[in-house]
Amino acid sequence: MTYQDTWAAGRRTGTTSPHGGRSAAPVPPTPAPPRRGPGGRRALALLFWAGLVAAVLPWWLDTPAGALKDTGDLLTAAGRITGLVAGYLLLVQVLMMSRLGALERWVGGERISRLHRDLGATLLVAVLAHLSLLLVAYAEADGESVPGEVGVLLRDYEDMLSAFLAAGIMVLIGCTGIRAIRTVMPYELWYHLHLASYAALLLGFGHQFSNGAQLHPPGPVRTGWIAAYLLVLAALLWGRVVAPLHFNLRHRLRVADVVAESPDTVSIYLTGRRLNQIDMLGGQYFRWRFLARGCWWQSHPFSLSAAANGRWLRLTVKVVGVHTADLRDLDSGTRVWAEGPSGTFTAAHRTRERALLIAGGSGIAPLRAMLEELPPGAALIYRARTPADVLMHHELDWLAQARHTSVWYVIGSRDDPGPRQVMSPDGLRRLVPDVARRDVYLCGPAGLVEESVRALRAAGVPRRQIHLATFEL
Repeated sequence: MTYQDTWAAGRRTGTTSPHGGRSAAPVPPTPAPPRRGPGGRRALALLFWAGLVAAVLPWWLDTPAGALKDTGDLLTAAGRITGLVAGYLLLVQVLMMSRLGALERWVGGERISRLHRDLGATLLVAVLAHLSLLLVAYAEADGESVPGEVGVLLRDYEDMLSAFLAAGIMVLIGCTGIRAIRTVMPYELWYHLHLASYAALLLGFGHQFSNGAQLHPPGPVRTGWIAAYLLVLAALLWGRVVAPLHFNLRHRLRVADVVAESPDTVSIYLTGRRLNQIDMLGGQYFRWRFLARGCWWQSHPFSLSAAANGRWLRLTVKVVGVHTADLRDLDSGTRVWAEGPSGTFTAAHRTRERALLIAGGSGIAPLRAMLEELPPGAALIYRARTPADVLMHHELDWLAQARHTSVWYVIGSRDDPGPRQVMSPDGLRRLVPDVARRDVYLCGPAGLVEESVRALRAAGVPRRQIHLATFEL
């Protein structure tokens, strides 16, 4: 159990090029990128709320004063409102899954992932409320039991079978978001189940226009919803098919070398064409598909562990399963399909001039890349269980001098008194007295991130200055 204040005395020797079999020496640090303000995010938030109002407004305009006279009218109205809200939220959810470049730049993959999760819960509630309210209202009007009314809807109403299937798919997807279920599911199974939301969009389309009180009659409301569907499908096609195809045909990425950083961590170096024309920042991630036997059918998000240099790309991967274990055996020349870059976990999205970076284990990868682009004066706290778990320390030591960065290696288990003291609010303030006036970037195991966020908040760091590296969709 130790922690060490390290100021490197120069570039370390014993490093080679990406093709040489050992860690590559960092390229000269690039100037800090200009900050990107929150204007794009605010505009999209305003657009979201305006769209929600526009989705519900037709019901308001079509409902005369005094029309809601009894319980059945109230249930029907509530069911129609929740249906309009659910239809709108489903379009927004699919749009967020489109990987459209503008959304990635303005909002960022990390924030989109959190919004997608939160809106998904709201969507599920809206769908179940829509279904339940209308079933009860229609059953009361027809003098049927609720199960009997289900049969009536399936028999007498057009496109209702597909609507029930869409609701079932969304319930299934919602269940996979429960943490206890999500943590035991293989990533690929979870990912492909979420792709079923596209099917929910298509299956739910018909009943909205054949039975919806506001969408069935021809007119501007119906036309507007159809236009919204077409725009979302166009964004999906562009973000998922056209843009990735253009990127990969243009850059033709291949594996150049696979370098062991530790017994359970490797760095994969990639070469290709026109790498200097990729608009990417340190801290961003790509979704990588390695076109080799056993790997080609899986796509996983991994961060870049070195800033752009125009000659090669590097990602650093911890071996935690069968797929990542297979990556250690990739051959030079293996073709790579990449989608990205994604994410706002970058120096360009800082709100303050100085930053504190906190990494755990292989979470150092995006922070190592960011150090090349942050303004001088940053600080890095690197948590690891043993000295052998510290990755790329030669590069970190070099960057400590080149970027005037304070680097502390905090070694030991989470229960050791030394690391516990260092990672406490008082310990963070002792290491970085102006921590409350810095942006803080966190990447590492969930336990470390959660504990660090609590300590940072107790140390006076505003939540808006805390940046977390998360992935998907």
